Amino acid sequence: MFAIKVRQQLPISLEKAWDFFSDPKNLNTITPDSMKFQTLSGDDKKMFSGQIIHYKITPFKGITMEWVTEITHVKDQIFFVDEQRFGPYKFWHHKHFFKEIDGGVEIEDIVHYKLPFGFLGKLVHPIIVKPKLNEIFSYRRAKLEALFGKY
Repeated sequence: MFAIKVRQQLPISLEKAWDFFSDPKNLNTITPDSMKFQTLSGDDKKMFSGQIIHYKITPFKGITMEWVTEITHVKDQIFFVDEQRFGPYKFWHHKHFFKEIDGGVEIEDIVHYKLPFGFLGKLVHPIIVKPKLNEIFSYRRAKLEALFGKY
């Protein structure tokens, strides 16, 4: 099992941050263009527990796959959790926390994930998977700062 923990502070209100992140359509905005992210279904409503969202992604050139996640927990303006139901990971559990801070909001992501293919998955993790996830979160950080300003 692997984990990633990322924090970002933005100079916006908790309400504005929640409004942005609780709209599944905005996931495309904060995903690198190279991934050709496309929502196939489930983005027609604001986030709710039990929501199923179906995506198509291209994590690497020439490799396109579908990914299905479920929003399993939502506590308004505090946190939400998405879990993979079908997709590239053996296990994916992503918690998003929101906290009002002086002059803005702090967003914290905690992702626990496990790769398929046993030993081979562990072998490619530091070479392919971890760098790709770091790239995605770095892109997201920069995009959010471009949209909302730097804290």
